[in-house]
Amino acid sequence: MRLAFTITSYGDVIAVKRTRQSYSKHVGARPSGEGLDPTLSDSPSPKALRRAHGILISEEQIQDRWIWQHSDWPAFTWQWDQLVGPLGMANQALGRLQMASRVLSPKALQEVLVEILTLEGVSTSAIEGEKINPASMAASVARHLGLLVDGTAPIDRQAEGVSAVLSDAMQHPNTPLTLDRLCRWHRALFPESRPGVAVGMLRPGQVHVETRVSEEESLVHFMAVPRAQLEPELDRFLEWFNSGSSMDGLVRAGMAHLWFVTIHPFDDGNGRITRALTDLALTQAHNTNPIVRMSTRILQVRLDYYAALESAQAFRHDLDITPWLHWFLTQVAEACTQPEQIIRRSLAKGTFWARNNDKQINDRQRKILNRLLDAGPGGFEGGMTTRKYVSMADCSPITASRDLADLAASGCLIAAGAGRSTHYVIPWDTLLAPK
Repeated sequence: MRLAFTITSYGDVIAVKRTRQSYSKHVGARPSGEGLDPTLSDSPSPKALRRAHGILISEEQIQDRWIWQHSDWPAFTWQWDQLVGPLGMANQALGRLQMASRVLSPKALQEVLVEILTLEGVSTSAIEGEKINPASMAASVARHLGLLVDGTAPIDRQAEGVSAVLSDAMQHPNTPLTLDRLCRWHRALFPESRPGVAVGMLRPGQVHVETRVSEEESLVHFMAVPRAQLEPELDRFLEWFNSGSSMDGLVRAGMAHLWFVTIHPFDDGNGRITRALTDLALTQAHNTNPIVRMSTRILQVRLDYYAALESAQAFRHDLDITPWLHWFLTQVAEACTQPEQIIRRSLAKGTFWARNNDKQINDRQRKILNRLLDAGPGGFEGGMTTRKYVSMADCSPITASRDLADLAASGCLIAAGAGRSTHYVIPWDTLLAPK
């Protein structure tokens, strides 16, 4: 509870300040150690770097603080014996997910991809504190995949941009990652100009990631690669990413994530682009349908994510990124859980209609059943009631009561409760296969 209160308090005074010479990107939930898994660090954190507002940080203050300052940067190292466990778990989870996806029909697979990419788009934006209407995101994703679009969903330029980046990363995994492609992603993320943000081009100044702790002072968590080094550093990263490295694909994805976000090539949007290219690397790793996406999982463990990054980017670990890769691989395995649930729900929906295809079901009933099926187990709070049915099917209470009773009698729904508390649910226990 104390941690949550502290973060909320920081959020009350957070602001974003950018100038052409240098800017500070203030973030509200970037703790320096809270919530960090013990495996991420075996040495004490260095003394926090504090900066008075309006006063530049001296070279002496930043000496030997971040990994890009190492003479051997970016010659990362890691200990394979410490990665065997999480790597095996990640590969097993990915294998189960791919096997489950192969039994989906092409139409069902498209529906699953739309739902997964919609969650991804909403989540990657939420990590940065931006809210996007899920219906707008779903419509944008469907549009970019060439599918039927919900014409009633409000058009959102931000959702269009995010879905354009996600779709490009998903549909063109073998297209080389170039500066031009990254700049196109950046322009898509910022369809409207923003003060202090150089849209579609490399940042013109230095980047600080910091938390304002008072009106006079900020806590600096990270400084990115200096502007003077940006072009050669990015060229080196792109050459490595496109080289077809023989290293394990999941390790490569984790390394790419850390490396790119450390370079921090843009004024803003680096996190969203980093996560998109990480998903691209994961798709390349297994050369299969891009079911696994990382943003939804990262949003769930956002504090640990920031702490893991901050620890990995610290100079004190030299260039050994074993703790970061351990954390990342663990999250890859966890990231498979939600897509697996979505696939199971899709299969359950197919099973439901296969079992009830020969029953007399009118258009109103079919609409309601699909809404319940799409919501999934527990996704429709309180089940279906007569009042909800009236509102959703636009019919009279008598008709709603009769329709629901008929669906229960035929086995399509199960009645629960009694009297005014009566509600109806899908018989999920008979549809969902054991995990």
